Amino acid sequence: MADKTMASPGKSPRKSPTVVTVQPSSPRFPITTTPTAGAQRKIGIAVDLSDESAYAVQWAVQNYLRSGDAVVLLHVQPTSVLYGADWGAIDLSPQWDPENEESQKKLEDDFDIFTNKKASDVAQPLVEAEIPFKIHIVKDHDMKERLCLEVERLGLSTLIMGSRGFGATKRSSKGRLGSVSDYSVHHCACPVVVVRFPDDKDGEDEKNGENGAESLVESDKLHTVLEVAEEEGDKEEYHDASDKQQHQQAEGDLSKET
Repeated sequence: MADKTMASPGKSPRKSPTVVTVQPSSPRFPITTTPTAGAQRKIGIAVDLSDESAYAVQWAVQNYLRSGDAVVLLHVQPTSVLYGADWGAIDLSPQWDPENEESQKKLEDDFDIFTNKKASDVAQPLVEAEIPFKIHIVKDHDMKERLCLEVERLGLSTLIMGSRGFGATKRSSKGRLGSVSDYSVHHCACPVVVVRFPDDKDGEDEKNGENGAESLVESDKLHTVLEVAEEEGDKEEYHDASDKQQHQQAEGDLSKET
């Protein structure tokens, strides 16, 4: 069904969403002609084809999804092809001309094929678990707003997404939410489950944790040394006091002589 949403001034008209339905045969998840029909829950998983979103899919399979759920992989494809540069390489023809409409259309078609393939790769945990799902792809330059709009249009009961991703700022610092996940938490019409990606920084934290434990041991050793130093300090005070007493005694002797 065509997307009849009116485009606002200055925005390109939105194209109809691309829907790919996958229905593996499984005794646990019986086949239905429409995966959303009669389901107890409609679970959406927002994917941007990154490692973070792939982990969110895997996490959902292992920890959240249950029998009877209708699963939708929701992807908002950016209108700018260059936005997906981090997802992999797309071969550009030497004859490619950005000002040529036919050449530009071919590049967009190639990117669509690339996107569909990457979406299928991200969905592998669902395929291996024999969980029926469908892939819902739309195009828009405003990914955050469109994602929340599609969540409402699809009638999703829950949205699962990675804590980071959806662009160059996916490696945000100090574990903060990315802009898209943060926007979705505040604007989606349904509850949003944000999955934290265990990236390399976590490994460094664990390593630092081990080093920290070793540092505590070293600290105990140093503490013993400090106690010795304090004892030595006491001796130094004793010598200082003795010197002071000798000095006072010398002054007393001098006063007696006078």
